[in-house]
Amino acid sequence: MQVAVVTFDGFNELDSFIASALINRCRKEGLEAFITTPTPVVTSMNGVEVTGQRPMEFVIEADVVLIGSGVKAREVVDDDQLISRLRLDPSRQLIGAQCSGALVLARLGLLNGMPACTDKKTRPFLEACDVTVLDTPFHAEGNIATAGGCLASQYLATWVITRMLGEDAARDILDYVAPVGENQETVERAMRAVHTGEVALH
Repeated sequence: MQVAVVTFDGFNELDSFIASALINRCRKEGLEAFITTPTPVVTSMNGVEVTGQRPMEFVIEADVVLIGSGVKAREVVDDDQLISRLRLDPSRQLIGAQCSGALVLARLGLLNGMPACTDKKTRPFLEACDVTVLDTPFHAEGNIATAGGCLASQYLATWVITRMLGEDAARDILDYVAPVGENQETVERAMRAVHTGEVALH
């Protein structure tokens, strides 16, 4: 089970690294995340250079695709050539977006009629795409999820682990990474955010 954490130039480190780090604690269970980039090296919003682990075309074969955010998100959605490389299939893939990554999902037509979560700065741009923005950190319908706020990336990872390996696996990972003495409240907050944010499709 492979996860593509799509990471563009100008990316937010918290978004890409928290999600990939949490998911990669499930390697023994067969779930593994890879920083997936459009160019061999991308530079974060704070100047950190990162070598991609997989090329953009990896999104086609990945079981899960998470679109990270960054300061160049609007440039990304305006780049037809770059967007054309994101060939996603919500019928067989879990697809998630973090903060401004929701703009990419909107550009791909994956949020039609579906509300989404994003950060404060991105909100007006997402609303301009006729997407209803929720005042919550996480929302999912079927195989598509969005998270708003950098630290909500833990909720996106929790959703992925729960969907792929079950709730017990997600709870174990969260318990391990939680601040000492705050284990139970950290686990319950994340599980509550995911359960509350998931809409059952019938």
